[in-house]
Formats: sequence, structure tokens, C-alpha cells
Amino acid sequence: MATAIGIDLGTSNSCVAIARRGRVEVLENSYGEPISASVVHFGDDGTSLVGNQAKACAVQDPENTISAAKRLMGRYFFSEEVKKAKAVCSYKIVEGPNHSVRVKVREQALAVPEISALVLREMKEIADARLGQPVCQAVITVPAYFNDNQRQATRDAGRIAGLEVLRLLNEPTAAALAYGFGKGLAQRVAVYDLGGGTFDISILEIGSDVFEVLSTCGDTYLGGEDFDDRVIDLLAEEFQAQHQINLRKDRYALEKLKVAAESAKKALSADDETRIQIEGVAKTPEGAALSLERTLTRVEFAALVSDLIQRTFKVCDEALQQANLTVRDLDGVILVGGPTRLPLVREAVEQYFQREPKTDVDPDQVVAMGAAIHAAALVGEEQESRLLDVTPLSLRIGVAGGLAETIIERNTPVPIEQTSVFTTFKDFQQSVRIRVYQGESRRAEENELLGEFEFSGFKNARRGEVRIEVTFEIDTDGIVKVTARDPDTAQAASTQIHLSSGLSEEEIRGLIDKHHAPAAPSAAPGLETSGATLAAVASVAANPPALAGAPADPFDALNACAGEIEFDAEQLEAAANIPLEGPADSAFELDPAPLEIGAAAAPSGGGAGDAGEIELDGAGADDALDVLDEADLDSLAALSDDEAASAAEDSAPEATTQRRAAPAGGLFGSPDSDLSIFGDEDDEI
Repeated sequence: MATAIGIDLGTSNSCVAIARRGRVEVLENSYGEPISASVVHFGDDGTSLVGNQAKACAVQDPENTISAAKRLMGRYFFSEEVKKAKAVCSYKIVEGPNHSVRVKVREQALAVPEISALVLREMKEIADARLGQPVCQAVITVPAYFNDNQRQATRDAGRIAGLEVLRLLNEPTAAALAYGFGKGLAQRVAVYDLGGGTFDISILEIGSDVFEVLSTCGDTYLGGEDFDDRVIDLLAEEFQAQHQINLRKDRYALEKLKVAAESAKKALSADDETRIQIEGVAKTPEGAALSLERTLTRVEFAALVSDLIQRTFKVCDEALQQANLTVRDLDGVILVGGPTRLPLVREAVEQYFQREPKTDVDPDQVVAMGAAIHAAALVGEEQESRLLDVTPLSLRIGVAGGLAETIIERNTPVPIEQTSVFTTFKDFQQSVRIRVYQGESRRAEENELLGEFEFSGFKNARRGEVRIEVTFEIDTDGIVKVTARDPDTAQAASTQIHLSSGLSEEEIRGLIDKHHAPAAPSAAPGLETSGATLAAVASVAANPPALAGAPADPFDALNACAGEIEFDAEQLEAAANIPLEGPADSAFELDPAPLEIGAAAAPSGGGAGDAGEIELDGAGADDALDVLDEADLDSLAALSDDEAASAAEDSAPEATTQRRAAPAGGLFGSPDSDLSIFGDEDDEI
């Protein structure tokens, strides 16, 4: 039977655990430490160190020591979060292809998933050494409020590390699983997860090993690192006032301040005050060494970070409101994350929730333990628990006037599928296009752009005579898929989806080869055929992997890990990026009238042969959400291989495209690209 591990990939620290023989064990590294720093140091000889050893290199070589990479995962270079990171990080953050983020190390621009992959590979190697056998399957945890881009980047990091990612599990859900699994609890709990770089709050109902998430909210740029930054600012400002030297401009001095601030924060978890002393932190113009000495009290520290703690409670208010509950309706509060060890955090949580939080599980290890329990259940080693999670962010579609209409509401149980029926807006329109967003704002620009979906090849007819079914789907990992289908012809046409940022399949395979890790399957057995799967088939067919004992036929190799799949010629052609039709030449819009956006946004009609907007058909406006309940999940899990193959064959005519890592044309297109589906910046979507 396969062995699977649980990995908590944290901003500051990471942890790996395994569940076997009814026990959950946190696996220690070679130094006997259960927690390893999420830090990577790149040496001048081309080697890399990962973990606590790498963290020790930060003061001597700050430019080549990368920490808190998780905060950059799946973000755009122009985002506010990246701007904040650039202001406090000692290493160089640069712009990569498609407005993505790269970290420049020793003249190389590294993708963020590659750096996180090194941390994951370290966790894998710890497990390999402790278990005495190679481990290739894992459940990796992510902040509950991670969007689709960030989740895709995490899954890519797992593949680069040589892991088959069985599932991405939300961190608060994992913590609740570790807290309540096998205990026969019937409780409603809040999981207060304050990590190194992110904050999540989830409200769960626990009963008979069923863990149902009622609501989740979060802030992906709020955590213990921000507490450290407040202490750094205090020390730097006082030093500058005394010596007229700005320590923030010296990378080496800044790194010394970071170490001192983190140490002071940890010391104040146990003591009322701590002494900060940094020898030779700077030099005068004459070359004399200057030191920094200061006593920091718990009261001073509380004043520095009290507003950050209050920010977490605003998020808690939102989560309780979404669940239609009050703090009096809760049976307990679980603390997760290293910063929750601080007495001021625990006191504030107790005051807000009006009850003492539970501290019987180590807040640094509880997430990895929950991931391990779920991993064991997925491979059949342990009793299976039932997780009913929700999507943390609303899924939206861009409409006329720069607005975004909600398709799937946040805190909707996943997996979830909803189909809307659209019709063309112009006579003889040849293609339609849609922008997909995640977020809670009515304005499109204030949400996260996930990508752009283009569909063409439907019948050539007058306005309103063409019906296009567009299905939006969120799986248990929280990853979005889009399907477009012409119900009249029931055949796939030219369907393309472009991600906003990330790594292409070719780049991922190149990184796998670079780090000498075997390529892990990109999908778990039983998942439906998608564009990503089709692309993988085309890649395997063109470049069969030279794996020991692999079947001679690459399609046999794929079927061995993904079950029986059948493809027709058009799907394989689409997988190889060979368009059946020419590109669309104008934008895709929803008719504003059915969505009550207002007449002012209504576009004018177009001539024959134009590609243009589409509108929501009235027949599809009342379609209900198709939420998979427990019975559905049980029936899906019970499918035999033959039934699964039949289901895959039945769905073959549909053009399903799973959003994969990185586009060829970029977020706004590339002047050097043969095809850009994003159009001009002033296109009205």
C-alpha cells in the first residue's frame, strides 16, 4: 500500500508528518528538529541549503538567502503585496514573464514555485530518511484564502519537488481534523490561524468524523512577519534619530535587525521584557563600529502590534457573519500558528471569543498532522474522514462597464458546478471571450484576474440563435475549471484558456529535470478529462519519459496513473495548441440587460462576420447551483474503472480546459506573440 505524507508549507517554517497504525507522527529532520525554516540559501558553487542551516546564512549572505517566498506565490509583480515585500526583503525581487514574480539569485531569475519546491523537496527527503523508503504522494496545506493562482503555484511546486499532490487542503480545515478526528466530537469550532505570513479564520461543524466548513475568511498578507517588521521599524527609526544612519538601506544590517526582532518576539512569549543587543550593526563615516542596545517590554510590543491583532478580528467578524453565527454559538476556539503563542494574542482571542482558546495541540505542528491524517485516508491507510469545504472567494465573470458579475458565491460548498447559457450579441459572430475573476468587488479591476477563456467554432447564425453553455467548476482543491459547449452541435471547437501568470507545462517539466525529480502525475485518478490532461498527453506522446519499468506506450503510462481516458482527434488537436479557427478579433461581453447593469453599458450591434459580445440567455438565468452532496460524493467514489471510462467517453464531446500555469501571450499580450487573446487595454469587457 502506498505511503502518503502531510506537509505544512509555511511562510516562516514547514513541517512534515505521517499517520500510520492509528498514530500521527511529526517527522524530525536530521538535527532532531520537528520544524524546519522555509528558507533556501544558494551558494556560489551552485549548491543550495534548505531549512535551519539556510536561515543561519541570512546575516552573512542576505542577497542569496530566500525566506518568506510563500508571500510571493501566485502574485503579480505590480501587486501591492509584492511592493511591500520589496521594501523589506534583502534579496532582489524582479519582474518575470507575464507580469509574474521572479527572485534574482546569483544572476539567475528563479520562479517562486521553484524556491518553494526546494522546501517541499526537503520535507520529502526528511520523510524518505525517517521512513526508510521513498515517498511520492502528499497532501499539502495552503491558506484558506489562497486564490486559484496561488493554489496552482503551490501544486506546481509540489510537482517540481517530485511529489504527486493528492490534495491541497486548507490549513484551518487540517487543524480542525487534527483536533477532532477519531474523538467522536460534536462541536462547532472556530480555527484562528495566525501564521508567519497569512491569517485565516474558519468556522467548522464537527460531528462523527464529518468536518463541514461553514465559512472561511482571511488575509493573505498578515502574520508574524508583520509583527517583526514593527519591531524592525522601531529599532531602525531610533537608531537613525541617534546616529543619522538608516539601517534599512544596508542589507546586512537589515538582516541583523530581522534576526533580533524575531528573537525578541519569541522571548516576549515567555518573559515580560527582553534585551536586544546587536554588535557592529553599522559604522560611522570614520569607520568606527556602532552597536544597538535596547530593552523591549511586553507592553511596548503590544502597543506596536495591537492594530494588527485587531485586523484579525475584523476578518473574524466577517466569517461569523457569513456563517450566520455569533461567538456564543461556538463550542471552542483552536489556535494555529507560531504567533498564537504570544500571550497578548491569546488574551485578545479569549476576550473576543469570550472563552479560553484550546492549546492542547502544538500550534506549529497541528496543520501538518491534519494533512497527514487526510493523506492516510486518501491512500486507504486510515479510517476516512469526510471533509466538506467551501470556496473562500467568489467566482466572477467580466461584464460590460468594467464590472464583474458573480457566478459562484464565496463560502459555497465545494466541489461546485454551475452552468450559464449565453447567446451571441452580433449577427454571424464567430467567437466569444470571457474574463474570469475571483474576489468580492463589483468592479472587475479590484478582483484577481484568473484568466481569459475563448470559444469559437459554433454555428454561424444571427444574434440570439446560438446557445453556448459555459460551465464554471471549482474542485475540492479550490482550483477553477471552465467548460464551453455548443449544445446544438455537441462538438468541441477552438477552445483556449490563458492563465494570468505562472509556469507553463514546458517550464515545469524543465524544472523537474533540473532538480532531478521524477515527474509526478498532474491529476489524481478519477478526475475528469481536462485541457491540462490533454496537454500532458501531447507532451508525453512527444517526449516519452525514460522511467524504469514504464510501459512502452506513453498512453498506457498515462492511463496507469489517471484511469481510462478516451480522446477524439479534435481534443488532441486542441491539446497540441493547433487552432481549428482563427483567433477572435474583439471582446466578449455579457448583455447588461438581463444582469440589470443598466442601459448605459449596452453595446451597439455589429456587422456580419464580427466577433463580439455575448449575452446571458433568459433560459439560463434561473439555473440553480449544482452542489454535490454527500450522496453524490459517495456514488462518485463508488464508480468502477469501467464506469469511470464510460463517463469519460460520454463527456468527450465537451471542450473542457483546466487552467494551467502560464500563458504564452501574457496578461495583456506580448508584442512578440503570434496570438494575443487579451486585446487592447481599453477594450470594454
